[in-house]
This record gives sequence, C-alpha cells and structure tokens, in this order.
Amino acid sequence: MENTSTVLLESDTNELEIVEFRIDERDEGGQLIPCHYGVNVAKVREIIRLPRLWQVFNSHPAVPGMIKLRNKVITIIDLAKVLNKRTDGLKADRVVVLEFNKLTVGMLVHSVSRIYRISWDDVEPPVKVADAKQVTGLVKLEDRIILVLDFERIVGELCHNEILTPLDEAVTGDGRALERAKHRILVADDSPFIRKALTAALSEAGYRVTEVDNGEDAWEQIAAAQARRDTEPARRQEEVSLLITDVEMPRMDGLHLTSRVRRDPSLAKLPVIIFSSLASEDNIRKWRSLGANHILTKPELPNLVSITDSLLISG
Repeated sequence: MENTSTVLLESDTNELEIVEFRIDERDEGGQLIPCHYGVNVAKVREIIRLPRLWQVFNSHPAVPGMIKLRNKVITIIDLAKVLNKRTDGLKADRVVVLEFNKLTVGMLVHSVSRIYRISWDDVEPPVKVADAKQVTGLVKLEDRIILVLDFERIVGELCHNEILTPLDEAVTGDGRALERAKHRILVADDSPFIRKALTAALSEAGYRVTEVDNGEDAWEQIAAAQARRDTEPARRQEEVSLLITDVEMPRMDGLHLTSRVRRDPSLAKLPVIIFSSLASEDNIRKWRSLGANHILTKPELPNLVSITDSLLISG
C-alpha cells in the first residue's frame, strides 16, 4: 500500500487511492444506516483494532483518549462525534492511524473495507451534503457514495495550534502592501479550512487572492487570464502572478496541474508553490522535478508570505 501510494504522489497520473471505511448511524426508528467515507492512502500509516484507551480529562468530547502504539502516544479522535452521528449501541473498534502535517493521529471508525484506485476526474466537489463542512469530495460508485473527509480541518479544529501557526506580524506590517497589491495569487485547495488560512495570510500582507477548490478550475482560471493578456491589455491586473496548489484535489490534482502549467511555454515564468501535508523529503524532490518552485508543508504557514515575496517582489 505504501509503495503504490508513493508512486502516485511522485508521478503525474492524476490518480489516487482511497481507503474506504464506515461510520454508521441509526435513524429515529433505530434502523442501521451505513455511511461510507474515505481517506487518501498516502495519509494512512496503518489500521489496527482499538487497544487499551487512556482517557484524557477535560478533553474535547470528540477526543475519547490516547493509545500507546510502539512506544508512541497517539491521540484518538471519534469521527462519529465529529460528524454528529446517532450511534446508539454501535461500537467503533477500528483505528485508522493517519500521518500528515508532521502529526500522527488515530481516527476511531466502525469498520474498514477496501482500497480503491480512482482518477481525480471521478472525485466531485461536495454539494450540500449534511456534513459538508468536513467533506472535500464525493466518489460515486454503483451502489453507494464515498465521502472523502477533510482531515486537515477535523484535526485543525480540535488542536488548531498544532496544525497552523500564526503569521508573523513583522511580515504583515512591513510596509510592502502596495507593492504586493500589484500581484494576484491563485490558491487551489480542496479544504475550505486550509484555503481560509492561506487567503487570510496573503490578503493581510496585501496580496490579491482568488480561491478555487479543485485543479480543473485553477487551470481554467490560469488559461483564461493568459488568453486575455494580449487581447485585453486593460485587464492585465487580473493575470495570475503565482499559483499555490494542494496535491489532493477533485477533478485534477496539484501534480497534474503543475505539470500542465510547465508544459505550456507561455506559463514558463509562472511561479508555482505546492503546499501540502504530504511533503516528505522524497516527495519534495519529485515535485520539484515537475517544475514547482517551492514546496511547503501546512505547519509552515508563517513562511508563506516571505516565500511569495521572494518569488514576486525584488529586493
């Protein structure tokens, strides 16, 4: 599993593998409602039965405690509580151990079924589902829908300081706002939680920011801006100055988007930053080979404006 997912992250396949798991609930009549969810295999470290759980006093209701896994203490998050499920009599005894953003955390679920390899073209952005805040994509199979969860948001809302650190005030107040306002930054990330953090940091520093939630929309915006560059000189301020892209996104992932940008001669000078929770040393090397100018992990938000300045503003 680890080797295959690594290949997908290193190459321009526009594919992903997801682990399907269930967090079931009961309706008002007590009938079981199976609910199917998914997570990118690249985030999954292992899947285990729930061992002894050590309770943590005064913790969040969705954090029932901690476990010890090979001498490492891991926080457990009860996804049924995060998603406000009615789980009368249903026992969650499986733990999906995730590793991302330099964190290891366990997700308590009812069952784990199988792995699917799919194209990002087949992952749709969520549309008005009950728990849309925690969902970044929908995978439609013949007999069910798998909801891909936004684990950055879930973990970030429970332990915000560990996921995103605040922007340095020395950057936002350094008097370069007018110079930054000449540049438009396009942020592509399927997590509203992460997009909000990136946009807030860049906007506070003075940059103009446009957000999209998938790679396909990002490409369309870039292509449209390039098409207007020569035909409508008065709208040159709408041109994209820099692209910041996540790796995991519906319709088109960030690696395919980066590769597509670099294959277009007219975009040769467009800086690209890949901003991902999956940026291991090996992935960083591979992603740079696709043409990314910088790769940042999501805990490194305070460096974002400084890196952007180095790519767009001289001096």
